[in-house]
Amino acid sequence: MLGEGPCRDAAACAAPVLAGDLDDEESGRRWPAFTPAARKLGAAAVFAFPLTIGAIRAGVMGLYRGSSGPLASTQLGDCLLLGDAATVLLLSAADHGTGGDDPAGAGGQPPDLAVHRAEIDQATGMLTEQLGVSIAEAFARLRAYAYAQDRRLADVAGDIVARRLRLAPDPAPDSEL
Repeated sequence: MLGEGPCRDAAACAAPVLAGDLDDEESGRRWPAFTPAARKLGAAAVFAFPLTIGAIRAGVMGLYRGSSGPLASTQLGDCLLLGDAATVLLLSAADHGTGGDDPAGAGGQPPDLAVHRAEIDQATGMLTEQLGVSIAEAFARLRAYAYAQDRRLADVAGDIVARRLRLAPDPAPDSEL
């Protein structure tokens, strides 16, 4: 309503915007109208996640909390998965509203794109446990493997989820160097 804020920024940049403390100086400077209005309504933290699959933008999921502080890494991972699930549901509902005559999915994308995205996210989650790395690192490793093997990311993810492929952790750095 105010034309600014974390949700607007997340929509514009297609990346999460995490404002763990609306009382800090950065939030007030970044969103001079939004911050005091949100605080007045009891929000101390705002976390905005774009609902996207590739170039398709379905909206933004805004989460408000009455206490300040960052999201824990597990909470962040859960929010990313929740955002992906919401995106799939929104795009699936939009596709069903077209009558099913169009062989392409939303935005002209392949109709199974949402399924592949969910599988890629699942494979990324599996890699975080297998390799003991962050979500970002696991996704980078997944992409690097697909690129190095000249395979589609969705195909590699499918093999990981089906347990036909297991990536090895990086070797320990040589302590004598």
